[in-house]
Amino acid sequence: MTDSIEEQTQEELFCIGCGAKIQTTDKNQLGYTPSSVLKKGLETGQLYCQRCFKLRHYNEISDIQLSDDDFLALLNQIGDSDALIVNVVDIFDFNGSIIPGLHRFVGDNPVILVGNKVDILPTALNPNKMINWIQKEAKEQGLHPIETMLISAKKGNSVDELLALIDRERKGRDVYVVGVTNVGKSTLINRIIKQTNGMQDVITTSQFPGTTLDRIEIPLDDGHALIDTPGIIHAQQMAHYLHDKDLRLIAPQKQVKPKVYQLNAGQTLFLAGLARFDFIQGDRAGFVGYFDNELYIHRTKLENADDFYGKHLGDLLQPPHPEDLADFPELHRYEFSTKQKSDLVFAGLGWITLPADVVVAGYAPKGVSVMIRKALI
Repeated sequence: MTDSIEEQTQEELFCIGCGAKIQTTDKNQLGYTPSSVLKKGLETGQLYCQRCFKLRHYNEISDIQLSDDDFLALLNQIGDSDALIVNVVDIFDFNGSIIPGLHRFVGDNPVILVGNKVDILPTALNPNKMINWIQKEAKEQGLHPIETMLISAKKGNSVDELLALIDRERKGRDVYVVGVTNVGKSTLINRIIKQTNGMQDVITTSQFPGTTLDRIEIPLDDGHALIDTPGIIHAQQMAHYLHDKDLRLIAPQKQVKPKVYQLNAGQTLFLAGLARFDFIQGDRAGFVGYFDNELYIHRTKLENADDFYGKHLGDLLQPPHPEDLADFPELHRYEFSTKQKSDLVFAGLGWITLPADVVVAGYAPKGVSVMIRKALI
């Protein structure tokens, strides 16, 4: 009986967690579901692929097997549509979470820029300063959003306001929710579903990158839809250099607490083995770090820093772990001089607030952004 059900309906069966087409023949391909559980899924209406089932119940992740061409085709499809675009970014990793060239793909469609994870910002940070900075960075990328707002998809902060904004601006059109991996996009979709019709955790969510594997359409009252798209892979995210168990360090789950370091010129801070900060020139001063509360930070002398890193990477300085060292890239150095109180931002990790009139250097894996901005606090 199960085989006949598969034969009759397989063409129209999709995982309700990630949107992948269900198949029962190849466990190494997307959408695989054992035949033994297919019938039960059809009867209950809760049909998940094996990948989503393991992710939901055991917190296990499988590799993504979608190509860059698939993502490119999706972006082109958005550009050909008459739609409202909701672009979700990570406020702790704006430069790593902005979609390269998005402004070329959206065409004339309006964009709402949504900065997620506001709940982990330090209490002293003025949200309006963060919004202004995000808008400035977006414009430098060629993106001109009609509105910018901060939310917490996890906590639900300002999600009602976002829904009201979407309802006002979509004007009878579909809504595409886009973002790179690991920005909390599917968590936001789940929050929207929960707040609009009471269904909870319909779409698979995780701290792991790349959960949504095909577009998922949530019907709206007027016949249009809210469309959740796959998380687009951005190779310059710190997440791609970390083991799954360490992703929490770049995706803080609790409000970040500032850590103050009184430094003399000639001192170095290692941010585990992932990044490095050198105080090169200036008077003794306090430097304030804003990182995940569990990130290991080690202070040492600048003159010994290179040897220390080479000796202790993967040991005292973890992550990365010993088994990941072969694939971990060298750190790239960026030097800055400040004229005013500034933030040195390590994309995906956090930032260090610097005083005026100092010379510093920041290091991160090649391709991961290290940049300076006017201090937000």
